Amino acid sequence: MAQGMKRLGTPIAALLGVALIALVATSWLINRDALRKAVEAQIRDVTGLELNVAGAIDIAVLPASYISFHDVGLKGGGTTDPALHVDVLTANLRLLPLLLQRFEIADLTLLRPHIHVSLKPDGESNWTPFIQTIARTMKPGADHQVSFSEIRIQDGVLNFEDAATHAAEQFDDIDLSLAWPSISRSFAATGQFDWRGERVDGSISFADFVAALSGDRSGLKARIASAPLKLAFDGNVANRTSPMMEGTLTIDSPSLRNALRWTGQPQPGSGGFGRFALKARANVVGASIALTNVNVELDGNTAEGVMTYANNGRQTLQATLAADALDFTPYISTFRLLASGARDWNRQLFDLNGLSTTDLDMRLSAARLTVGPSKLGRTAIGANLRNGTLALSVGEAQVYGGIAKGSFGIARSDTIADVKAQFQFTDVDLQACASELFGINKLSGRGNINVSLVASGSSPFGLAQSLDGTATVTGHDGAISGFNAEQLLKRLERRPLSGGGNFRNGSTPYDSLTIAVKFADGVATAEDIRIEGPAAKITMTGTASVPTREYDMKGVASLNTTSGFQLPFVVQGPWDDPLIFPDPESLIRRSPASAPLLDMLKDRKAGDAVRSAIEQITGVKRPQTPESPTAENAKENAKSN
Repeated sequence: MAQGMKRLGTPIAALLGVALIALVATSWLINRDALRKAVEAQIRDVTGLELNVAGAIDIAVLPASYISFHDVGLKGGGTTDPALHVDVLTANLRLLPLLLQRFEIADLTLLRPHIHVSLKPDGESNWTPFIQTIARTMKPGADHQVSFSEIRIQDGVLNFEDAATHAAEQFDDIDLSLAWPSISRSFAATGQFDWRGERVDGSISFADFVAALSGDRSGLKARIASAPLKLAFDGNVANRTSPMMEGTLTIDSPSLRNALRWTGQPQPGSGGFGRFALKARANVVGASIALTNVNVELDGNTAEGVMTYANNGRQTLQATLAADALDFTPYISTFRLLASGARDWNRQLFDLNGLSTTDLDMRLSAARLTVGPSKLGRTAIGANLRNGTLALSVGEAQVYGGIAKGSFGIARSDTIADVKAQFQFTDVDLQACASELFGINKLSGRGNINVSLVASGSSPFGLAQSLDGTATVTGHDGAISGFNAEQLLKRLERRPLSGGGNFRNGSTPYDSLTIAVKFADGVATAEDIRIEGPAAKITMTGTASVPTREYDMKGVASLNTTSGFQLPFVVQGPWDDPLIFPDPESLIRRSPASAPLLDMLKDRKAGDAVRSAIEQITGVKRPQTPESPTAENAKENAKSN
């Protein structure tokens, strides 16, 4: 066996020696000018681009066979500026044909290429002739079929310009490997590049590259992965009259807000839009995308349905989605009507930029809906945003133990928001509804609420100042906390001057409640307020300031007894903690011993002393009136000054 191996090794060594001698001889005998012309011709035949070599040309046979062109410009299609400029273009040669003095390119390497893509308004580009040439040379039976199988791009830069939209993009540090199909009909490209400060890994493959270049139908797989966004598509592509794609689309992002910022899209509002995932069947025609079998997740909310998106000069999104449970809290968490930790309205200016960038038409239904502290049952919502005007409609929502319907609209006028709201709440829990919507926590029971309001302003405080409209409340079987009208009336009926006492304890039950209020320039005027209970009834008049959130009202409480005892009272102070106190003059008049004191008030000299005594007896500080002597003196002093 050893002798056999020696006999076999001798001819192999001789063959290798002959090959080595042939390579050395080839390196000396090669026609460098013919090699250059052959390589340039192959590149021109394959790509349709003419080489314009301004630098040196390096040719090597051993240990590797290649030819390198320095400072190369490639242009074609009658263009004057090169579509591609390369610092070093290297064509690696096939060894066996080289020994036979035939020059065939195995693959190309482009070092530091500068690629320029200019898209014309008609959809053509400066690379259209190149694509047409590639499609022609790759067809079976072509005169000059592709003879090299790979193109590698190292440290490249791509500049893109769109003449129609005036958009411009730049991709840096491009490292790509293009699998050039010399035998197979498929095509694949994989690599990395930098875009807008992020490193992007990408890959794309065509099942039939010739068909794709010709605009015919071809299978397509594409993947893009970066820190802000991951995208994948698996389907088919065609481009006869306009680009068309259909297949499965998958998008994933840890923060949709960051992904929108990275891609240059407008960001909606200032809250939410974090974790995002979408999987759907996509049908793309031109700049329009239709999504079916949609499964979308945003900020923990999951929904299913259909969506369409178009970007024909203005972005438009249409969607019909259904969900089991939705939480809108992240989207309103940054919007506060009241200033944090205060009773005053929030004066921070609205950010209305999101109303002018995108058109929206959405239908959304959910079995459960959460909006801040409010918990809603089955809800159907429609949202329409067009030309800076947002309209929300609630077809029906199970809320506060009842049903709510209505509409809400916002129209932008520079920095001013014009707001309109119309809502009807039927058979709701008045305590929960009044507390969450109006900040009033003194009312309980069940009833109906109808609200029709309009306002304009650049902040919640501005809206409160300009509020106009009407509001009505009808309730039954409830109570008003803060005072017990029956207990108070019975005590004061027996002892009118028993002292101020504490009028802010207990609650007043009612059988029926009627409230009708009219708003004008931020002031609510009571048109009809009636509270009728089993033991007492109350009527009220007056106003409430919406900007300052304060009451200035008067009322009359009466017992449902044969005596019919009536007591006027006053409600003043903040909405969440008002002062309620009886009218001191009415108490004094009911006391035979103290009634003469009222006549003594007319005496200028005794007025102040009597007033002080009345306040000590009743426990209520009696405000000065225009008729009082002190008030008259103040007026006279003001006139004299």
